[in-house]
Amino acid sequence: MPPLSVALISSTMAFGSMRELPLPHELMQGDDTESYGTFQGPKQQYESRPDVGACFLQWDASTSRIAEFATFPFLLMQVPQIILNTQNLLNGNYVALAAVEWKAQLTSLAGNLSLMSYFVHKKERGAMVVQGVGVVTTLVVLLQLTIAQAMPLFVFILTMVACVVGFLISIFHYVGYLNQQIWRFWQEAIGVVGLFVLCQIVWSTFSEVLPSSVIPGSVAASIDVILLILARLNKLRQALTFMLNGVPGWTATLLFMWASVAQLKHNFQSPSNIKGLSVLTILLSLIGNGLLMSRALFIRDVMWFTGASFGCLVQGWTILLTMYIYQATSWWIFWLTTGILLVWLGFILVKDQKSYALRWPFSGLIETICGGGLYNTNVQVS
Repeated sequence: MPPLSVALISSTMAFGSMRELPLPHELMQGDDTESYGTFQGPKQQYESRPDVGACFLQWDASTSRIAEFATFPFLLMQVPQIILNTQNLLNGNYVALAAVEWKAQLTSLAGNLSLMSYFVHKKERGAMVVQGVGVVTTLVVLLQLTIAQAMPLFVFILTMVACVVGFLISIFHYVGYLNQQIWRFWQEAIGVVGLFVLCQIVWSTFSEVLPSSVIPGSVAASIDVILLILARLNKLRQALTFMLNGVPGWTATLLFMWASVAQLKHNFQSPSNIKGLSVLTILLSLIGNGLLMSRALFIRDVMWFTGASFGCLVQGWTILLTMYIYQATSWWIFWLTTGILLVWLGFILVKDQKSYALRWPFSGLIETICGGGLYNTNVQVS
């Protein structure tokens, strides 16, 4: 199976007069959920304001539905692999399943589980469902690999326990029935694990020139644990504590991002293998992440927007470009996809501009990247 298929299945700037409301980290101060305050979307924070326009509320609802619809492309990315694995299992062709790298699948699952907790905390149902689907489908693949003896049984059992615990904790937190100390500990734990895995994945990408070692991940995880202990003892500055709270989400996002970086590196090093990539898988990744970009931009979530835009533009379009350059896909597929993508990106920028009554279509993008406020005080009732 191609590396990409495995991985996929797997900071304010003055720009006119734009924002006068607090920055995201200021909104978190004094939250009753301690250092793990909830970022609420624009609607939840401002719908009671008399100057909120109808266009704002309509686009809020629309982006929420679009994020939920993104579940389908991501689901379809994994289903073909599940079907193929099932056929091979029924035919007794266990050797074929050995081609699916269980460590890459496990890395993908860890990313999905961490991001699911992040979006549960933000009450973003659409993105939460997308990550939940990713956890379940990847777990099914791991089960198939375990049956084919391509993955150690004890590793699968530990993975299953971690997923069940993760789901239960996330569900109870979402409905408000979970003690905040338990949730905080869970967030800290997945942050440490995610940071360890990320550092090891990055290190292993350059295995040709670097020796095999667990030192990078161990050092990073140890530093994270020390900082978490200092945060518990209130020995860290608030800004540093805020950054520390973002470790789980950012490590999961960077895990997915690094997968495409590794794939691009592989494509240019071994262009003869590009034809082994699935165009459908790449297009589904582009579509799913492209849909999520609209919601991430609307709620000004720089982490989510970074991951979704990277998944769409790099993991999707750029890899498709390499396939076009090396004649691994038809010219009309590349140019049609490029045209539709440009239209979609322009559409969500214009809709965001109108919703927030901004001066320029790129104002919302600049706010998201530079950490601007979440709402334009100039929005008028329409």
